[in-house]
Amino acid sequence: MAAEIAATSIFCGPDRGLIDNATLRYDNGVVTDIAAGDAPASAGRTFIIPALVNAHDHARPTASSFGAVNMPLESWIMRSAFGTPPDPYLAAASALARSARAGCGAMMLHYTRPSGTMGLVDEAKAIGRAANDVGIRMAFALAVRDQNPIVYGDGEPVLSQLKPDERKTIEDMFVRPAMSPRDYIALTEEIASAIAGPTIDVQFGPAGVQWCSKPLLEAIAEQSALTGRRVHMHLLETIYQRGWADRAFPDGMVRYLKDIGLLSSRLTLAHCIHTTADDRELIAESGARIVTNFSSNMHLHSGLAPIADAHKCGCAIAVGVDGLALDEDDDVIREMRLVQMMHGGRGFERTWTRPEFFGLAVRNGRNATGAPGSGELVPGAAADFVVLDFDRLDRDAIMAVNPLELLFARGNTSLVRDVVVNGRSIVVDGVVTNVDLQAIDKELRERYRHGAARLTGFHQAWEPLEASLSAWYRAHWGCA
Repeated sequence: MAAEIAATSIFCGPDRGLIDNATLRYDNGVVTDIAAGDAPASAGRTFIIPALVNAHDHARPTASSFGAVNMPLESWIMRSAFGTPPDPYLAAASALARSARAGCGAMMLHYTRPSGTMGLVDEAKAIGRAANDVGIRMAFALAVRDQNPIVYGDGEPVLSQLKPDERKTIEDMFVRPAMSPRDYIALTEEIASAIAGPTIDVQFGPAGVQWCSKPLLEAIAEQSALTGRRVHMHLLETIYQRGWADRAFPDGMVRYLKDIGLLSSRLTLAHCIHTTADDRELIAESGARIVTNFSSNMHLHSGLAPIADAHKCGCAIAVGVDGLALDEDDDVIREMRLVQMMHGGRGFERTWTRPEFFGLAVRNGRNATGAPGSGELVPGAAADFVVLDFDRLDRDAIMAVNPLELLFARGNTSLVRDVVVNGRSIVVDGVVTNVDLQAIDKELRERYRHGAARLTGFHQAWEPLEASLSAWYRAHWGCA
């Protein structure tokens, strides 16, 4: 159905730039025209931008609500087991709707913690239904790991410090039989057959090299090359992963990924905080993408990623929220601002211009999630865009100021008025239209409270487990 929307200003993308007093027309999910014309005064001032992308996330609840606060990834990831989704549809719908409300037209869901309430194909179907109900584009990758469930190495020293009942609780929760590479690939292809479509891209999801054996990584690389299926994985997020990688791959872990064919333009790598210059050169040469997750990295004390250096050597950069935005509110606009502020340059020297950064984040994010095109608003492109309240953004209205510059100065999710994806309105006046987010979150909270109350064994085992984990990593960090 043909529609049009007028705006005070439209940022089409870095190539076409800003058009003031313009009208955007679209039909059948595609932009048909953007032309200068008077915006109706009664509509208030609005600013249209291409839909944003959350290029790395896990569809999990607010981590701090489960006590996963002020700890490194290596203990945080175990503590977050309290947040195992009680219902996959509700958990995914909540996360996807929050991302949509923040202005995202696409989101990567790297599914690291299944609910265990149903078979994995049925769980993926429930998540696919949530994405279709919300109306957001989704990339889905079922995470897989087949080694190092407790620490990056032999977990016996950690487990041996626990009382027998504590040890049994931890082993029952985290030490489980691993899926074979063949079975994982077959499962992923079955999930793809069940849910993949024009707005859902199914990918392979190795959790990270430290958690995946060489046979598993090599099987995924081979199948990806054979089918063209994308791959999404974590890489060198923490100092402990860097230490493990240097011991396990003396010739270079990233070089190993290149040698087996996994490092390619089909691959997206989350974090990459502790990469070396040589690593980044290899990533750039391959055409793989790096998703930076600034706030998550800060929350987990993981470090500051060398994003400006990665960009300068040719790496394709995207931005993810990772379920852990600065205020744990999924605000991708603020996340993009933080990345720009930290990595955008010093003094008069700039890493990129604001339009360039916006464009690369959207373009590379869409590439990572399988969304079509670059995201630029031009005739023939997908009708994926966000309408912002420019009256609130330019609250003082003293003089004409570039709206994109204002967005990077003080923009946040509260400015998002409407979101259109594939020509379908999925947020109107700041409210997700196709699911009841408030009711979903209320139901989820009740279920999480009930589930947490049943995990008394995990509660009791947590303090000794955390102490044992800390001691192990402190002892092993830097060891040959």
